[in-house]
Amino acid sequence: MNVPEPTLRRLPWYLSNLKLLKQRGAAHVSSTQISKDINIDASQIAKDLSFVNISGRTRVGYEVDTLIAALEDFLGFTALHKAFLFGVGSLGGALLRDSGLKHFGLEIVAAFDVKPSLVGTSIEGIPIFHTDELAQRMSQYHVPIGVLTVPIEIAQEITDKMVEGGIKAVWNFTPFRIRVPQDIVVQNTSLYAHLAVMFNRLSTIDRKP
Repeated sequence: MNVPEPTLRRLPWYLSNLKLLKQRGAAHVSSTQISKDINIDASQIAKDLSFVNISGRTRVGYEVDTLIAALEDFLGFTALHKAFLFGVGSLGGALLRDSGLKHFGLEIVAAFDVKPSLVGTSIEGIPIFHTDELAQRMSQYHVPIGVLTVPIEIAQEITDKMVEGGIKAVWNFTPFRIRVPQDIVVQNTSLYAHLAVMFNRLSTIDRKP
């Protein structure tokens, strides 16, 4: 099923809200209730959830536990997807320390850098190898996903190494628009782009009389 990207971006919001409702003791929830919590139109929520192939009951709504399980399975959060991280700077190091990623199906099993002070060490039990060892470690770990947190000037170079090494999907945290073959999946998550949008909207509010 070809799910629209905006829907895929909203579904994790619903999942987080449902987990919060479960903590509060809710057994059932309606799209109207979810709408009030996260400020998304109830009809849009119902449309998005239709892709998950689960239906609610009239006047009762969705069973919270059932909907949580369905969303986690649909989003791929129930299975661990192994990943390599490239670039153990401040952001890369923070991601290695983020144990919450496993709850959403991503397990970073190794990291790569070129700094002598980092190579051969580990963070939270995750080993850090030299970038030149990628081919060797791919045959060891069989990882399909690469997390890119390198400096912008080497983003394309490292991406090329990742693709050559057999990486099939790239989670790109750099503000550089990497170029990849058509069969490689790329998800761009530039913190700086989001900052630019926030600053622009903030300045617009400040200019209002």
